[in-house]
Amino acid sequence: MSDAGVVIVDDRTRDRAEVLDRAARAATGLDGLGLGPKSIVALLLRNDFAALEMSVAASTVGAYNVPLNWHNKPDELAYVLNDSVPSVLVGHADLLLAAREVLPAGVVVLVVPLEGSAATDCATTAEALAAMPGARTWDEFVAGNAPWAQPPRPSGGAIIYTSGTTGRPKGVVKFPMTDEVAARFVETQRRVWGMSTGARGLVLGPIYHASPEAQARAALAEAELLVLQSRFDPEAVLAAIERHRITDIVIVPTMFVRMLRLPEEVRNRYDVSSLRWVTHTGGPCPPDVKRAMIDWWGPIINELYGGTEMGCAFFCDSAEWLAHPGTVGRALPGLRFEIVGADGEAVPAGQVGEIYARNPAYGEFTYLGLDDQRQAIARGDLITLGDMGYVDDDGFLYLTDRSRDMVVSGGVNIYPAEIEAALLGFDQVVDCAVFGVPDDVFGESVMVAVQAVPGSGLTADAVREYLRGRISDYKVPRHVTFHDRLPREETGKLFKRKLRDPYWSEIRRTG
Repeated sequence: MSDAGVVIVDDRTRDRAEVLDRAARAATGLDGLGLGPKSIVALLLRNDFAALEMSVAASTVGAYNVPLNWHNKPDELAYVLNDSVPSVLVGHADLLLAAREVLPAGVVVLVVPLEGSAATDCATTAEALAAMPGARTWDEFVAGNAPWAQPPRPSGGAIIYTSGTTGRPKGVVKFPMTDEVAARFVETQRRVWGMSTGARGLVLGPIYHASPEAQARAALAEAELLVLQSRFDPEAVLAAIERHRITDIVIVPTMFVRMLRLPEEVRNRYDVSSLRWVTHTGGPCPPDVKRAMIDWWGPIINELYGGTEMGCAFFCDSAEWLAHPGTVGRALPGLRFEIVGADGEAVPAGQVGEIYARNPAYGEFTYLGLDDQRQAIARGDLITLGDMGYVDDDGFLYLTDRSRDMVVSGGVNIYPAEIEAALLGFDQVVDCAVFGVPDDVFGESVMVAVQAVPGSGLTADAVREYLRGRISDYKVPRHVTFHDRLPREETGKLFKRKLRDPYWSEIRRTG
């Protein structure tokens, strides 16, 4: 089989034409169930063909798809399912079984066998079908329909639930774009993700997140080859790049860190010379890490700042970053933005404030059933993701932290992202998270949760000593805790509230 127009999931391969044909048949099936504009389908799937097929099918009939975080516990899934009220749920057999007690009444359930297994050979699929009366296999549902023969209906695409760094997650509902906005959107997607005609793309993160989902859809539409991995493994990434001659990747900084920590002989074992376009997003990248990646992979590494609500906003290539170390880029063409101080007024270059922006290449949105909360983050038609930063005289944006994560200790603002970036340079630290905890004297004091290299014997005093040589003494955490693993998504998204909330819960109950 030629690689042209091919989709690969782990060790399984399909022609793109087959994926799109199955999506067209699924669209007919959804239409037959009465789904159309504003209808919702939910996906409880790992990275798999079915996730792409259902995503395209839902968009074709004008419905929204809600990719569910399959790492979530049943009560967390229950919240999203009850909030979004899907008519159809397609999921891997084992994930559906784990969540069966919280599935909404009346939802049509479609079962996908575990990766690499046919439905007739998968005991877990048989168990799921028996446990959920009325459920069908995904393959049976697809095969029972002729391909969709009408023009696609206008669709808002995916409803991505924000990760809930504060409180419950919210579903971001994008309205269908006008033709003019859609054309700008496609142009921007190509600019930041690559994935144009002839590209050979590798999707590393789970496609229930916005960036991997956008990259996968772009690659499916245009790329010569799309490779999905169901789990991140640093050496497996290098092997995939060499084997498939990957050209384009979207990645997050924690993945850089994990690959850089491979032994040098392992890193040098693989040929990555095919790479031409690598975009990282999902949080600030420590400067030492980024320099090391540019030294290794070459000046092909780009950086994007944006978010589910805002879309793509700021962008820089390697040359721009090397000239402005630490930046997340300049405004993309057409973007309007303001840096807003605590008094609500825009601040000049060099001063920290909250970042508000508006991207004309991104459609309007609301939160599912919560338009008042959409207004709460707006400043006119500009919106904020809650991030703090400043621009330099050349218009390059630098992030300092999320406004809600900023620690105010003794009246002094302390930005955790700065401390985290410094500590990630310590070769005995795998991961870390900095946040504020109650302090009777200063209001808040700084705590760091550390995931140390196994067997390193790292101590709190060693953490503080390392930081004292790199940041001001008042920023050095008073409290250090050690964890086997931090509550972080595979995409790099950190649930900091799970670390922070226990320290504040007593104050919330009594105050």
